[in-house]
Amino acid sequence: MAKTSIIVKSKRKPKFKVRAYNRCALCGRPRAYIRRFGMCRLCFRKRALNGELPGVLKASW
Repeated sequence: MAKTSIIVKSKRKPKFKVRAYNRCALCGRPRAYIRRFGMCRLCFRKRALNGELPGVLKASW
């Protein structure tokens, strides 16, 4: 879990546009962010396995 102060800081509009970066909407993790779903890989995997993300299936071959 990310520090609350860092999460709040990242939500503010940056002084320059290029300084903005993505964070997971659920836990605040800055790395391994999946843009399509707006969350990190850990939250994505947890929600996908629980069936909370429509259209996402576990791969098996």
